[in-house]
Amino acid sequence: MHESPRIAIASCGLGHVSRGIETWARDTAVALAARGAEATLFAGGDLQLDAGAAERLPLVVVLPCLRRFDARTQRRVAMTPSWAWRWGLKDGYGWEQFSFWLRLQRELRRGRFDVLHVQDPLLANWCRRWREWGWLRTQEILAHGTEEPPAFLAPFPCVQHLAPWHLQESRRTLGPAAARPHWVAIPNFVDTDVFRPAPDAFARQDVRRRLNIPAGALLVGCVAVVKKHHKRIDYLIREFAQALQRSPTSAMRDAHLVIAGARQPESDELVQLAQALAPGRVQVLFDLSRDAMPAFYQALDVFALSSLFEMMPIALLEALSTGVPVLVNRHPVLEWMAGLDSPTGGEGAAPGPGGASVDMAAEGALATALAGLTPSWCAQFSRNARRQAETRFARAVVIEQYLAYYATIGTHSSRR
Repeated sequence: MHESPRIAIASCGLGHVSRGIETWARDTAVALAARGAEATLFAGGDLQLDAGAAERLPLVVVLPCLRRFDARTQRRVAMTPSWAWRWGLKDGYGWEQFSFWLRLQRELRRGRFDVLHVQDPLLANWCRRWREWGWLRTQEILAHGTEEPPAFLAPFPCVQHLAPWHLQESRRTLGPAAARPHWVAIPNFVDTDVFRPAPDAFARQDVRRRLNIPAGALLVGCVAVVKKHHKRIDYLIREFAQALQRSPTSAMRDAHLVIAGARQPESDELVQLAQALAPGRVQVLFDLSRDAMPAFYQALDVFALSSLFEMMPIALLEALSTGVPVLVNRHPVLEWMAGLDSPTGGEGAAPGPGGASVDMAAEGALATALAGLTPSWCAQFSRNARRQAETRFARAVVIEQYLAYYATIGTHSSRR
């Protein structure tokens, strides 16, 4: 084991896919490099960066691979024999990970990396198999952000759960099989220097002017893949439209909804739904650049996430860090992120809730919450949201936990 561990951060979608996994990989590599760690970022495509961003990145190695949505990859999926599905080669994403892994494993050997830290689950699984077969010495860490079942996690000695609830549920489900000293709960993080409240009213209004949204209008925002399944953007649009009808004299009277996210096959259908239910009041922005996101959050009054379950969405952290109060479903992970899990006040206590939770499985529940919004509520919970991000999820706080975790894994690996 090196005195300072050599760390590989990898994402097969980085460079051609925009999701939380890719954001996590890039931001983690940047944060580790800034902290002085010996980290290398492996990406599946070229990163389009401005000069400032390029300077902040550590060493980046691009490993060309199959791409999950390409026709060539889909033809390969169609030709895959049924027995190969047990190896994860059941869809385009599985083939993308495997083709990326074949190149990555050579780099891990050549560079004598101690740790591979990933959120792509099959990359971690292939590393585990190679290591157990004696073909590789690198210890994988699966940062579990993709909803794999506990049975998938059980063989891994090192799992980073993203919230305490996930770790507790795995232990409850697996029993003794989950009694592993290197299963931990360390959250995703957010750069609170980048995602911060607008410095003044003029900066806050700039995005609104470009979107042709009135300066005084209540602006509800969401950052998520524009699809029905899981993110439930159709529910969000319906509830927003219903809130408009309920509240002709409230803060919702002039409200607008802006959704920013990646395009999916059903995205055009959702745009049409918004135009039909709330004409002129809903905008969908596809594939905003990463550099545009801080200003986008600064323009919002409230952030609404309509998914019922999440591992740990980075967009929610970014909203909290920008001082945007959040509306989330009543789930332990989302409530923990929003600071709804602890009483306020007292030394060491949570800074106070950064928003509210409602039962979003119920039709009309989000509409009721939106209809009840007031400027004073937004102002109060805005302050709490920012403090919540700074206390629990700031980059400096979480990266120190990462480094301490790597050190314990190094001690563990050196004894094997």
